[in-house]
Amino acid sequence: MSAVAPAAGDAIEEYVVELTGTLHGPTQAKTRLIEEIRDGLADTAEALTHEGLAYADAVRHAVRDFGTPGELAPACQRELTIAQARHTARSVVLTAPLLIACWYTLLGTGAAAGHDGPLQRTAHLLAVCLAGAAGGAALLAAATLAATGALARRLPTPHRLPLVVAWAGTTTSVAMALAALTLAVAALMAANWPLIALACSLAAASHALTAPSARACRRVARLPA
Repeated sequence: MSAVAPAAGDAIEEYVVELTGTLHGPTQAKTRLIEEIRDGLADTAEALTHEGLAYADAVRHAVRDFGTPGELAPACQRELTIAQARHTARSVVLTAPLLIACWYTLLGTGAAAGHDGPLQRTAHLLAVCLAGAAGGAALLAAATLAATGALARRLPTPHRLPLVVAWAGTTTSVAMALAALTLAVAALMAANWPLIALACSLAAASHALTAPSARACRRVARLPA
């Protein structure tokens, strides 16, 4: 980090503030990216002062070399959009198997009680459909983590992948909400309600984890990058 202390009204800080207001993405990734750019500008300005330029002139040259915030923003936003897609994919990978476990808890409880009425058959059909959707979303999320991680240096990341991940996360969060609602109703009618109530709580917590990330991913995936 530079040893030069920017003065109030410094062009570097004005640049950073403008760029920060333009970008959207995970807070930690955005903070790290902005700090890297701030340090890069400060280090460049410091190097120029060592060549004899006044600090104000050195800052102007550094900002000019980096490009305007508007010119730099698309590349930065692309990086943050990928970071948000990975964040959403991780939440899907973590919660989708839990959804499947919740449904099988409900089905196992009904089978053990010997119930086979219309409500149980409907729950069974819903469980199979949502478990299949959750499984598909989990596979897509795992592939996304691989494509944007270890394979990113060898293969280009598809432009629309973040949007696909966003909707996979949305599907998983909706499935979690349906699971929590169904399990809550089932807990009211079941003899062994504590187990179903626990599964309901886990489904609700998983929905709370996945929904905000999927919503943020949908927003950033539509931004120009």
